[in-house]
Amino acid sequence: MRSPSTLSPTPAAPGGLPLIGHVHRLARDPLAFITSLRERGDVVRIRMGPTPAYVVTDPALTRRVLVTDAADFAKGGRIIDALRVFFGDGLATVADGDTHLRNRRLMQPMFNKAHIETRGPDMIDQVRSMVRDWPEGSPRDVFADMNDVALAVFLAALFGTGLPDHLQSEFTALMPEIMKGTIRQTVLPSWLTRLPLPAHRAHASRVRRLRELVDQAIDHRRSSAPVSSPLDEAAEPQGCPHAARARQGAGLFDALLDARQPLTHQQLQDEAITLLTGAIETTGTTLAWTLYEISQNPRVEERLRAELSSVCPGRPLVADDLDRLPYARRVLRESIRKYGPAWMVTRTATRDVSLGGHHIPEGADVVWSPYLHQHDPAFFPEPDVFDPDRWTAERAHLARGSFLAFGDGRRKCIGENFAWMELQIILATILQTWPRLCLTSRRPRAQAVVTVKPDAMTLAFHRRATA
Repeated sequence: MRSPSTLSPTPAAPGGLPLIGHVHRLARDPLAFITSLRERGDVVRIRMGPTPAYVVTDPALTRRVLVTDAADFAKGGRIIDALRVFFGDGLATVADGDTHLRNRRLMQPMFNKAHIETRGPDMIDQVRSMVRDWPEGSPRDVFADMNDVALAVFLAALFGTGLPDHLQSEFTALMPEIMKGTIRQTVLPSWLTRLPLPAHRAHASRVRRLRELVDQAIDHRRSSAPVSSPLDEAAEPQGCPHAARARQGAGLFDALLDARQPLTHQQLQDEAITLLTGAIETTGTTLAWTLYEISQNPRVEERLRAELSSVCPGRPLVADDLDRLPYARRVLRESIRKYGPAWMVTRTATRDVSLGGHHIPEGADVVWSPYLHQHDPAFFPEPDVFDPDRWTAERAHLARGSFLAFGDGRRKCIGENFAWMELQIILATILQTWPRLCLTSRRPRAQAVVTVKPDAMTLAFHRRATA
């Protein structure tokens, strides 16, 4: 590596204030601020409090951080440190090294495509039972609805059927408040987050309660899981150690409970919380924005419904239909592209390193933003336009590695396959159940919390295709 004195000076973002740096910009208008940095250079220095951080605005350099030079950029930084208080050492936040590698290998069977597909019928039944009971024509908070549905579906997939209703309702009540508290701790100066303020005490209390609920869900799963007999084990197909349990209604989490090298109680808690958060917040956000875009784009809605009718005419969706809904997949991918879902992620430089000709000192936070990359007009012309046909075979190559919603490299989201299945099931079931939907609120504004969520959005659902 060249000496720091021969590297290009790293441009600094304007508008920093004493003591707090750019925290006020990140708190007040984070999306506008983070996207404005592209004009300053490929790497831009900001201050989070008094501490400098380096924002990477070029997707090719971000791929170096995540893939090519991943050893130089460890999982860490202010965002990860804040999330670790909540997640513990779950797969999303545990430091790089043997523990991460072991746990990822241990959890990989949970997200094997064949294993995920065993949960499809229960997931479809769960969605159908929830969305068919919505009152017709009544304005609904779609973001809240989608989080509720995503949570219920994932709980059924994770812990199997029969989870007590009170656990699901408490999970639903706790998760939004916990995520708000987590992002607040991310952007505030670290000295302020350590003060015993009422908001900080309330956040800690909610996290403790969440861990109690996870314990109850794990205990329920253990007590209700059937004990397999030698005949069951002998009958299991080669290469699918969870097949017998899947036939008996077990959840994905059984892959961890049955592991030959079991996780500790703390590790089980951490992984359950990590999985729940990743599956709910991002899924609910994506679905809410997707329904909004459908309500604003009649041609998109028409094509979606035509595809669905051709694949499953006059009958309910089944899991085998999902691979035959390519346009629905493109619509969901465009929602993820346009709205994030994550808007800021951090790594920590493990040594002094050169990135794009800029010196990054050891220990510095390195920031990358899927939202910023996925709104880069160099790769996505007219980035604010909702255009599912960006993802046709003829055009998708134009993205050139700038679609990074699931990350990349060795820390890429382990649940990506599950996420696509859950998204498609929920969207298709809503469209089958409700022939017409319409926006009943003003147009929502994008609000960066943990994900890029709508600030306010209500839709009404109707059983007749025309008004």
